[in-house]
Amino acid sequence: MFSRLLLLPLILLLAACQTTRLERDFDPNRDFAAYRSWSWQEPALQYRPDDPRLKSDLTEQRIREAVSEQLDQRGLRPAQAGRAGDVKVQVWLIVDKRRDEVTTHYGGFWGGPWNGYWGGPGYSETRTLDYQVGTLQIDLYDGKDGKLVWRGSGEQIMRSAQPNPNERAAAIRETVAKVLSQYPPH
Repeated sequence: MFSRLLLLPLILLLAACQTTRLERDFDPNRDFAAYRSWSWQEPALQYRPDDPRLKSDLTEQRIREAVSEQLDQRGLRPAQAGRAGDVKVQVWLIVDKRRDEVTTHYGGFWGGPWNGYWGGPGYSETRTLDYQVGTLQIDLYDGKDGKLVWRGSGEQIMRSAQPNPNERAAAIRETVAKVLSQYPPH
């Protein structure tokens, strides 16, 4: 019984240590050095699912600020008012529900010398764990032809406890920085 009680904190600890899984894709025929300015492709932020618990002006403001800051660090400047940028930016915030089954074995047999076995009977317990995975995806479109030229995303297991506003802002800044660390492609 005691070992079963240790399983849940271990799973929560592993989830807390979860890193952001990054992916990227891009058009290798594009000259990314030619892109100097950017603008938002409206709607600038898309949500999946379109859930009011996710969708908020505060979240959008945090994401816009983080993207703007990271693009600026990469040499892309906001386009002049009324003009389209060399690239247009659109961000997706996607939350998926996922499920895993975890099986724990208790007791049982241990192998010894000459294939001998010791120990008592064992049993297994299988638990189903439901969790949410958040993905922040940033798409860059060519400002002239409108085609997708670069896509980066970061996926991470979401905590069950709601973070405070400062933690949310820091998590968004960190995830955007990780995703855009892959831009421009090398």
